[in-house]
Amino acid sequence: MPMAAKDIVEMIEAALPGAEVEMRDLAGDNDHWAAKVVAPQFAGKSRVQQHKLVYEALGGRMGGELHALQLTTQAPT
Repeated sequence: MPMAAKDIVEMIEAALPGAEVEMRDLAGDNDHWAAKVVAPQFAGKSRVQQHKLVYEALGGRMGGELHALQLTTQAPT
C-alpha cells in the first residue's frame, strides 16, 4: 500500500523539528514522490548526510511502503 504525502511529511517534520517539507506526486499514483526538505539540521552537512537524515526519519519505509522518493534538501538561507 502506498504512503500518503501527509504521512511522509509528518514523519519528516517529527524527526527534523522546524523542517519545511513540500511534496509532489511524480506519477499520479501516490507511490512516486518528490520531496523538497528545508531543515536547520542540514546546516554544515553534505547532501549525502542530509538525505541520510531524511531516510532515517522515514524509519526504513524506503523501498517498501514508500516505493520512490526523489529528494531535494537544503539548509535554510
